[in-house]
Amino acid sequence: MNERLLEVKKLEVTFRTLAGKVKGVADVGFTMETGETLGIVGESGGGKSCVSLAIMGLIPNPPGEITSGEINFNGVNLRGLSSDEIRKFRGSRISMIFQEPMTSLNPIHKCGKQIREPILLHTAHSKKEADRLCVHLLSQVGIPTPQHVFNMYPHQLSGGMRQRVMIAMALACKPKLLIADEPTTALDVTIEAQIVELLKKLKTEINTAILLITHNLGLVAELCERVIVMYTGYCMEISRVKDLIKDPLHPYTKGLLRSIPKITGGGRRLSPIVGSVPNPVRMPAGCSFHPRCSEVMSVCKKTLPELIKIEGGRSVRCWKYA
Repeated sequence: MNERLLEVKKLEVTFRTLAGKVKGVADVGFTMETGETLGIVGESGGGKSCVSLAIMGLIPNPPGEITSGEINFNGVNLRGLSSDEIRKFRGSRISMIFQEPMTSLNPIHKCGKQIREPILLHTAHSKKEADRLCVHLLSQVGIPTPQHVFNMYPHQLSGGMRQRVMIAMALACKPKLLIADEPTTALDVTIEAQIVELLKKLKTEINTAILLITHNLGLVAELCERVIVMYTGYCMEISRVKDLIKDPLHPYTKGLLRSIPKITGGGRRLSPIVGSVPNPVRMPAGCSFHPRCSEVMSVCKKTLPELIKIEGGRSVRCWKYA
């Protein structure tokens, strides 16, 4: 049985704005085992990326701040570490593929230098050894001319090639946990399929756990074992992927699945979730999804439900199951 790698408990992230304090993440908790792939899905503004930045220790302060909760990685509470101490984890034991490689890569440095940086920072390799490892990593992520790309600048590469460079950089020190924040958003479907296959291959080869942040449930179905559905900073449902697709519990999850176009749809109109995500400064009382929910009850408008565990190792935040 795999050992527990990551445990997040009652995480809360708050941002200070001109209109007052806003919760970006509230009461989020989950676990990950070594080698597991866990997805976090939801609409934009749901808190997905905020969770990943909190784990990495990259919440900008000001205006953001982790106001409560624990982030335990291999038994170490990352919240209790200083900036210098958490920097030793970041890039070596926990790495991240950011959403847009063009803005994440430094435009004035060659790709090889950027991949080499974490290797020299976190290992005892010489510069010559690090360069050889960089070329090997570029080859490992499917770049056909690794030595050539090693000496190129990011703007000289296509979107798919830049994403592969980002993945090579993230894997440079063989991290235990790889956080992939919307790794295929800016790519066309052909390159997206290649990146998905690459992540599957690398996970098998180095047994890295992957935390996948995405709005694409199809990507989650292809890559993940378990999934967390987030809305307005809260975990609404946690389930094995196959159980969630077969039998979604939360009305929000049902709405997400209904809004996905199907090849076998026969030309039927999609069924969108009515309304829009509420303004975080003026969150509704009770369950934050109740203004858009087709199954709303009177209690939903007054009191926020707890995340409760039900049969099959699933959890859901809804009064229907209280």
